[in-house]
Amino acid sequence: MEQQELIPHLFRTEYRKITAVLCKLFGIAHIEVAEDIAGETFLSALETWPYRGIPENPTAWLYSVAKNKAKNHINRSHIFAEKIVKEVQSATPLSEEIVIDLSEKNITDSQLQMLFAICHPAISAEAQIGLALRILCGFGIDEIANALLTNKETISKRLLRAKEKLRQEKVKIEYPGPAEINDRIEPVLTTLYLLFNEGYYSESNDTVLREDLCLEAMRLTHLLIENELTNQPKVNALLSLMCFQSSRFAARKNENGDIILYEDQNESLWNRDLIDRGVYFLNLSAKGTEISKYHLEASIAWWHTIKEDTNEKWESILQLFNHLLQIEYSPVAALNRTYALSKAIGKEAAIAEAEKLQLEHNHFYFTLLGELYKDIDNHKAKQYLQKALSMAKTQTDKQIIKKKIEALINYH
Repeated sequence: MEQQELIPHLFRTEYRKITAVLCKLFGIAHIEVAEDIAGETFLSALETWPYRGIPENPTAWLYSVAKNKAKNHINRSHIFAEKIVKEVQSATPLSEEIVIDLSEKNITDSQLQMLFAICHPAISAEAQIGLALRILCGFGIDEIANALLTNKETISKRLLRAKEKLRQEKVKIEYPGPAEINDRIEPVLTTLYLLFNEGYYSESNDTVLREDLCLEAMRLTHLLIENELTNQPKVNALLSLMCFQSSRFAARKNENGDIILYEDQNESLWNRDLIDRGVYFLNLSAKGTEISKYHLEASIAWWHTIKEDTNEKWESILQLFNHLLQIEYSPVAALNRTYALSKAIGKEAAIAEAEKLQLEHNHFYFTLLGELYKDIDNHKAKQYLQKALSMAKTQTDKQIIKKKIEALINYH
């Protein structure tokens, strides 16, 4: 790998590891110090490697520099050192050297413990996602702003407020106790679920960033599965869902970058290895008695790995949506359930159900009605699609709706 590619690649993979370990060492009050040291480590690589050449083991070089910079920071500030010993290393006398452990096990533990700290109920879901992207995924402020469709000033302020709130709450970077692990894992899974969805349903045109979001969510979910405390059925169900959804990445866009809807996708482009992994984790999720929303969504996603339209497929999907809406109602699930109803029972029944939803501020609602009225009342279908077009905010959604209107006009 060329030098101009290597450092950005290592930044993506190693920055988050160094930051998580140092955050755990220094405590939640010193997140910025950990981020600064990690950033300075890569700055040293940028300044050194072009002249001295790439080290034989670039990752080991980065870890060594990060350790030295952390030790120098501790040594420069006696007050800071005392805080570290008092807050984090209480068993270590100040006279002894504080160990900066960048072993694989401590990196993994630090990332998971940081994930629980970030997903503290004291801060909003938006802030949790932002901090996860920054600290655990190594995304820059510009990238986070792009991914979350806002500006970098908003993101910077949001992250600052979230960090301050975590300091005020004196949140510890540690695993919750066995008694509270089940309650504390819920916001963690919600954050990972939303993080994946930000990528999968991203309104950004940056394809690489969108897929990165999904892959980072999958990586963090996999860390939960590798840990005995957090390897729960619903975690396996969530990873199963992510595998099924991401298996269609290659088929979702054409060579021009245009979105290809599910029914028009080339099935041969679906990633069968990811589908098999999804089945594997879905089977593992069947242990225990709890059925979470992740179990139901993963099961729905599994049925979508079968391209053929059959009564069994759509009836099964419909029943799964019925169960899902009982567990947790959402407008998106209600709309998708209505589409499944149209495939299982017929458009007339689906139209009656759709119109009960009255989601007047949702352009997907009018897109669905346009689809349902096609061939029943094409004038109405066109009106609904034009309404959807006027409400759609992204070029991708507008493009899809325009194609539906054109197809309707050309069809007749």
